[in-house]
Amino acid sequence: MNAATEPRHTPTARPAFPFTALVGQAPLQQALLLAAIDPGLGGVLVSGPRGTAKSTAARALAELLPEGQLVTLPLGASEDRLIGTLDIEGALRDSAVRFSPGLLAKAHRGVLYVDEVNLLPDALVDALLDAAASGVNTVERDGISHSHDASFVLIGTMNPQEGELRPQLIDRFGLMVELENCFDPLVRQQIVKARLAFDLDPQEFRAAYAQQQASLVQRIHAARSTLPGLAFDDAVHAHVSALCIAAAVDGLRADLVMLRAARALAAFEQARAVTTEHVDYVAELVLKHRRHQHETPPQADASRQSSAPPPASPQDSATARPEQAQAGEQPKGDSDWGYLPPEPTGTTPVKGVIPLAAKKR
Repeated sequence: MNAATEPRHTPTARPAFPFTALVGQAPLQQALLLAAIDPGLGGVLVSGPRGTAKSTAARALAELLPEGQLVTLPLGASEDRLIGTLDIEGALRDSAVRFSPGLLAKAHRGVLYVDEVNLLPDALVDALLDAAASGVNTVERDGISHSHDASFVLIGTMNPQEGELRPQLIDRFGLMVELENCFDPLVRQQIVKARLAFDLDPQEFRAAYAQQQASLVQRIHAARSTLPGLAFDDAVHAHVSALCIAAAVDGLRADLVMLRAARALAAFEQARAVTTEHVDYVAELVLKHRRHQHETPPQADASRQSSAPPPASPQDSATARPEQAQAGEQPKGDSDWGYLPPEPTGTTPVKGVIPLAAKKR
C-alpha cells in the first residue's frame, strides 16, 4: 500500500476505527460513501439514539478522503467561527480584504461533523447547508465580500428524542439515515468484539483492515474522476419523477438529489451508465425525510392509471403508506380529494369501510 492510497492519520491523532470494520451499519456506510463521492449532495443527516456509532462512522470516513480532515462544530459556536470573519477597518484603510478563515475553510476536502445539529440556531444550519450544497463559502460584511472553496462532506447527527429540525431545514440535507438500537444478539456480539479488539491494540486491528481500506480509497478516487462523464437517460428521469411524485415531496430538490446520488453510486460501481436500479438503491435515502406520510396527490393516482408502474425495488415496501391500508380511516384535510361524506341508508351498518381506491376500481 503506497502513500497515495493509504488512509491518512497523524501519529499524534487518536487512531480512527476502520470504515470497513464497521458492523451493522450498512445503510449509514452507503450514504456516507455517496456523499464522499459527490459532496454536492448536501450532506447526510443521521438520526438515532446514543451509542449507535454515529461519530465513529464520521471519523472513519474522514481518513478516506484526500486530506483526512475531520472538523467538529461545537454546539455553542458562533456564526463568525463557522464562516470566518472580515477585517472591515483594515479593508477600508488598506483597500485589501483581510479574511480570517473559519471552520468551513478548515473542513475543505474533509468532513465537517455536527453533533446534535437539531439544537443549532437556524442561521448556522442555513450557512452549513448553503456551503455543503454549493462547495463555496461567501462572507459579506458592509458591502465587502470574500469567497473561498468549501467542499466537504457534511454529517449532521441528531437524537429525535431531543427535538426535530424544522421541515424547511431537514429537507435541505441531501440524504438521511435513521439508526436504531440493535436487538440481534449475534450482531451485538460482533460489534462489541470488534470494539474491544480495537481498544486493546488499535494498530494491530487497523493492520488487519489495511488492504480493504486502501481498496476503498482507490474506489472513491476513481468514482470521483468518472462522475462527470455519467449522464441520465429519459428512463432514469421518468423513474425519479415517478418516485418523487408518489412520495408527495415538496419542490424539486428530491429529484435533483436522487439523480446525483444514483450517479454517485454508478460511479462507485464503475458502471457505464446510470440505471433505474441505481435510482431504486438510493431512493429511500433521499425520500425518508421528505416523504409526506398523509398526502397522495391526484396527479400521482392519475399517472398510475395511465402508465405502467416503475420496476419493483427494495424501497417500494418502505414507501407504502400504512394508513392507506387501514379500513375505516377517513381522509382528512387536503388529502380528501374524491371523498364523499357518508349518507344514511336503510341498511344495517357493518364494521369496516371499503378503501376509496377499491371503490374506484
